[in-house]
Amino acid sequence: MKTIIYYFTGTGNSLAAARKIAAALGNTELVPVASLVQRPERVVPASDRVGIVSPVYDAGVPRIMAEFAERLNLSRAGYTFAIVTMGGTGVSALHQLNGIFQKGQGRKLDAAFAVKMPGNFPPVGRPPEGGKKDAILKAADRQFAIIAQTIDQGITVPPGISPVSSLMRCLLYPPFFKNVHTMDNSFAVEDTCTACGTCVEVCPVGNITMEKERPAWHHTCELCCACLHFCPVQAIQLNTMQGTKGRGRYRHPDLKVEDMKAQRGGS
Repeated sequence: MKTIIYYFTGTGNSLAAARKIAAALGNTELVPVASLVQRPERVVPASDRVGIVSPVYDAGVPRIMAEFAERLNLSRAGYTFAIVTMGGTGVSALHQLNGIFQKGQGRKLDAAFAVKMPGNFPPVGRPPEGGKKDAILKAADRQFAIIAQTIDQGITVPPGISPVSSLMRCLLYPPFFKNVHTMDNSFAVEDTCTACGTCVEVCPVGNITMEKERPAWHHTCELCCACLHFCPVQAIQLNTMQGTKGRGRYRHPDLKVEDMKAQRGGS
């Protein structure tokens, strides 16, 4: 049985999840959603199983994933699933996807899973480090193994109920969705910048260019913060809430620059 998994990632948690599931299921194609942005037509995967793997932003899925889900036609899929990776709470993101598919196609996901992974939005909290980070990643890997078995057996799994997550999405997600593309106005570059261009390479939506040896953002931001976390000298700061100066950085240990470049089709 062939499986297609559509994913989006900024710091590697969701890509790691997609890879774990793909390895366990076999015969699985991983498709980065960012590579499909310039193709506005409906996406009709010719596959028996179709999955989505996504991070959680403000208790919902990234805007790029929500807009993709509206274009994803699941009529040929016999079994559908979604996995969201989250640092805190995010079951409401699964309900969001269900709502999109229910409204557009009259069907819901067959299975929905939320997996805790290292949080990576420094304005809210410092990313875990050392043994704490390793323990979270190991627990997630154990959960991915169980999830893969569940998917392989075609078991139905509802997303569950989380009133706190649902309330957070009602309060936080609408302004996030509306304003996310211009939230890059809050990024700043310190004089320690070496003009290496890593931020340009890792931006999954091609939102950054180098101008006068400094990164410039062009307002198609998804707030994935890849530029923030990949900067080798931590010269990029996000000046919102508590800011990011001295508040740590994170990316999944398996994530490489090449993985981020591949998200937008290797451009």
